[in-house]
Amino acid sequence: MAGVSDYFSIGSTVSCKTCYDKEIEGEVLAFDQQTKMLILKCPSSMNQPNLNDVHIVNLSLVSDVQVKNEASSPPTNEQPMSLNLQRLNTRVRNQIDGKKRMVKALQAGASPDGQKLYIAISKTINEITWQGPNIVVWDKVTIIPPYKIENVQGNSNDKAFTHIKKVVEKHMRDTAAEETQTKEQPSQSQQTQKGSSTQ
Repeated sequence: MAGVSDYFSIGSTVSCKTCYDKEIEGEVLAFDQQTKMLILKCPSSMNQPNLNDVHIVNLSLVSDVQVKNEASSPPTNEQPMSLNLQRLNTRVRNQIDGKKRMVKALQAGASPDGQKLYIAISKTINEITWQGPNIVVWDKVTIIPPYKIENVQGNSNDKAFTHIKKVVEKHMRDTAAEETQTKEQPSQSQQTQKGSSTQ
């Protein structure tokens, strides 16, 4: 690890290369010397000027660190904002759960439609699993390929069956709406281009 300082002053601009060969450059929000953790505020990856990305960098795992611009004077008596650790831990857990759902869906070898439906259901229902290409919910309801409303199997008098059928129906509506919106966007941009060329 080259160029790591014993201390990074808040407000300085620092650039570092992670172990994944990713360049991160931003303003130092915080630095913990004991754990070698650096928190950087970077421009939004979604190109929104009112938002920022915040990266927590473990300096033990970076290949290069450079101070691009040293802060001239530390912020005067500015109390750092306290972090809501419970909220952060919940976000981390949700992200991990989401990734696990995606991995399970991919491992099942199901079609992309099946994978999307599995992920959609698993966001609200934990008791969901794969049996080959079939999705099984609460050990009562099975959804077989091609994962449409008519492919939901189970006891039609059971509340679980009715509920899952509604979930599948909503998922299909949402998916159709997304596809329609995606198709409309290029045509709108084409109309804008045509309109601007005539002026």
